[in-house]
Amino acid sequence: MDAHPTSAPISGTRAEDVANLMVRCLEAEGVEYVFGIPGEENIRFVDALDGSRIRYVLVRHEQGASFMAEIYGRLTGRAGVCSATLGPGAINLLLGAADATTNSTPFVALAAQGSLDRVHKESHQVIDLVSMFAPVTQWSACVDSPVAVPEMVRKAFKTAQSERPGAVFVAVPEDIEASRITKPLNPLQVDTVHADAPSPSQIARAAEVLATARRPVVLAGHGAARGEAAEALMRFAERLNVPVATTFHGKGVFPDDHPNALGAVGFMRHDYSNFGFDTADVLICVGYEVQEFDPVKINPDGDKRIVHLHRFPAEVDAHYPVTVGVEGDLSQALDALAGALPDGLDYESGTGACIRALLNEELEYGRRSDACPLVPQRVVADVRAALGRDDIVLADTGAGKMWMARLYPAYEPDTCLVSNGLSTMGFALPGAIAAKLARPEQRVLAMMGDGSFLMNSQELETAVRERIPLVVLVLVDEEYGLITWKMELELERHSHTRFTNPDFVAYAESFGAHGYRIETAGQLLPVLQRALADDGVSVIACPVDYSENLRLTERLGALHGPF
Repeated sequence: MDAHPTSAPISGTRAEDVANLMVRCLEAEGVEYVFGIPGEENIRFVDALDGSRIRYVLVRHEQGASFMAEIYGRLTGRAGVCSATLGPGAINLLLGAADATTNSTPFVALAAQGSLDRVHKESHQVIDLVSMFAPVTQWSACVDSPVAVPEMVRKAFKTAQSERPGAVFVAVPEDIEASRITKPLNPLQVDTVHADAPSPSQIARAAEVLATARRPVVLAGHGAARGEAAEALMRFAERLNVPVATTFHGKGVFPDDHPNALGAVGFMRHDYSNFGFDTADVLICVGYEVQEFDPVKINPDGDKRIVHLHRFPAEVDAHYPVTVGVEGDLSQALDALAGALPDGLDYESGTGACIRALLNEELEYGRRSDACPLVPQRVVADVRAALGRDDIVLADTGAGKMWMARLYPAYEPDTCLVSNGLSTMGFALPGAIAAKLARPEQRVLAMMGDGSFLMNSQELETAVRERIPLVVLVLVDEEYGLITWKMELELERHSHTRFTNPDFVAYAESFGAHGYRIETAGQLLPVLQRALADDGVSVIACPVDYSENLRLTERLGALHGPF
């Protein structure tokens, strides 16, 4: 007999506690992992997980658990789940919740709370968590009755996995969790949301706009990746012969080696890819969300006509005036729009070939550079050479993210992951753990600055203990390099951005991981290949020269498009 019969329905009047019921509800939702740290107030829930089909991944900081849940949700389309105790433990989940909502990622946070007889007053470790999470979630609630559990768990996942995914928070008071249920309660049926076909009248209106366009450009956001619209996007681009750029968050939804590819937009200054938008008269935005990239940078005068294709309406923005909005399944919308257009459309040629040539020149410069510390272009080129087309790299926030997001060629959706809505530091290492669990057949690399690495480096122990193979590439410059870059650009000086580091090799080895130190440019690629082939956890400390940052912005400032 199972010690914790969490998956069996209640028969007769046999009692179970709320913790076991909650676990059965999570199983019904298809939850495979819960990331978290147990506390005194949720021990029954953690104990019930131990007898279930769900794997509890014990982490070293609740913030790490929240990032694991977020990346798992991003890669699977099913809500990632994290768990914490009340008070400080729950508060540590807040950043991942905010990151998930701004990145439109399905995410469910479960936290303990003080018992109902004391939450109304000043009490040990009690704070109004529901109100705290409300601004950064799509729904935040407290379970105040055992019988509400099935409905609230179903609502949490339905909300998190809605047309616009995001975070949900549910607090479970300690007395509710321990309550015994004497009447039959079972998980609710999980309903499947079917993609809606786009409105024929809106497709016709959008076709009228494109039929009179001269230089249309496609901007694909992460919604196109979430909607699995990559193939339809390629068909659309080839049918109309239009250039396609992506946001940083949408990298890979259109392959960067396709002749219609413009690369990614999102750099803090006018980058090569932006020139493809300068002369555009119509923007076809597919799965794009305003928080991914400020539209003022591609529509500064607010005068371009915009066709917005997504599962939900666009955010209101003066520089994003939607001419026609098409809501519904993106693949169906793209195919319908392409089919509604006449043959023989002859749009003016754009600057795509020149833009791709400029990006390739930078990568080739990196491949040829033997400087050490390494130039960031060399790092990007070697990471690309080490990883397969469908392997995953997580580029943490910082100067390294800017180089990776703008320069790293991506060929498949969700193979170059950044935090683009909130741009959170410290997500890549815990995120890499979740990425490997979500896609175990793919190799996973977390690329982090030394500043972001030490924010959640304790999760190395989690990866080693849980036997989750991954590689962490730490770019070492002993500086918050992106902030230095920004200060030098705007103030012509910088301050308070320098720090010191531990011995990263010894640090990695102290956790039971492999440690590598790069001392020449030629070492990076073979070390990356060796570490990625290993079945353990590896940390590679690579010195980087970010003096290239200012050279890049000076070079971009001297460019004028179209070419």
